Amino acid sequence: MNFWFSSNDRMMRWLMLVLTIAFFVGGIFNILDYVIVKVLLFSCLAFIIANLCYTLFKETKKSPEEDSE
Repeated sequence: MNFWFSSNDRMMRWLMLVLTIAFFVGGIFNILDYVIVKVLLFSCLAFIIANLCYTLFKETKKSPEEDSE
């Protein structure tokens, strides 16, 4: 089964786009002063940073054929 967000890269690009638009719209309408908006936006940003760190530092498994070379 092939989903629209089949790769992690595509999902993270869309999430970054949504987060950027949310900060932009929040700044225009002056709703960034509300605590709940700050919590939602910064928790989304924290999720993106955590996923980026996980993706950068995860170990890739090598196949036995690659080990012999």
